[in-house]
Amino acid sequence: MPLSNAEGSSISQEEIKHLEFIQAIVSRLGNGSFLIKGWTMTVAGVFFGVAANRPSWKIAAAGILPIVGFWLLDSYFLRQERLFRKLYDDVRKPEVDVELFSMNVQPYLSVVPWGKVVRSHTMVNFYGILTLVDIIFVVGAIARSANG
Repeated sequence: MPLSNAEGSSISQEEIKHLEFIQAIVSRLGNGSFLIKGWTMTVAGVFFGVAANRPSWKIAAAGILPIVGFWLLDSYFLRQERLFRKLYDDVRKPEVDVELFSMNVQPYLSVVPWGKVVRSHTMVNFYGILTLVDIIFVVGAIARSANG
């Protein structure tokens, strides 16, 4: 039995299942992003702790590498999530023709550019602050060694 969407059009059971598949992918991507942020905090915390106890600009500078790496990885997950959300939006609209059970996000790549995701508020607020803290540790270690 077809259901109706907000526009009053019918949605078949197959289309509902397609939407459920896409939503499952979006949920997994969101969970992956959450786990990446957890690992980022753990690794950054280790570098910050070591840099605070043994002020060395080399250790503090090395802490930037995993932060940037996790930033890029998390941006990949966020971009994939946004691409699948675009696909979800098109599947639910009756006027847009999307092949049933298609998981092709290629048509949306130009709509969700990589650089825009990397510089999004979500990414910059989390990873930018960690990077800034790490840079403060680097500057502090350099200042100590110059005075020391």
